Amino acid sequence: MATRSPFPFVDSLLDAFGQRFAPPPWAVQEAQRRLVLLLNHVLMQEPQAMERLRRQAGRIVEGRWRVFHVRLVATPAGLLDLASPAGAPDLTLTITEESPWALSQAALRGDKPPVRIEGDVQFAAEVNWLVDHVRWDVEEDLARVVGDAPAHAIGQAARGMADALRRFIPGAAPAAPAGPAPATGTTAGAGGPGPA
Repeated sequence: MATRSPFPFVDSLLDAFGQRFAPPPWAVQEAQRRLVLLLNHVLMQEPQAMERLRRQAGRIVEGRWRVFHVRLVATPAGLLDLASPAGAPDLTLTITEESPWALSQAALRGDKPPVRIEGDVQFAAEVNWLVDHVRWDVEEDLARVVGDAPAHAIGQAARGMADALRRFIPGAAPAAPAGPAPATGTTAGAGGPGPA
């Protein structure tokens, strides 16, 4: 059963805003650079993910959602970089759910968004592995700034808020038991959206 936004005008407002007030190209490029920095930070915590990307060096994946898109290329170092707009992508991932409301509900349930995949099957399998297995251990990064105990307390509070939100969503999966985050920064299971 698909849940519709309680405020359908919000979706139409986002559409109108996106069509009329596109951000300047420099702002888009800067946001994409920040995304690459975050993705590489997460990848560097998982050597197996970097090894898998090394084998895909030079391959381009393009992520799309509504008017947003980003093109990433796998580097020989096993990381990601912004790809040139000139080359054709080896893989295109398009999130087909247009509603931000529906996407946020799916994310809270732990579901992957619906994605249309076009391109190389083997590369798609590698990207899917990354989505399923690589996780950002926010608590570990926060501990470097504020210390272990405060980071753990903040992490528990955030998990409690997420659990409360999940209870309001019909069919939401129960949350994992609260406890320390994995030391490696990776977990198996349902992943979030791919590159967007």
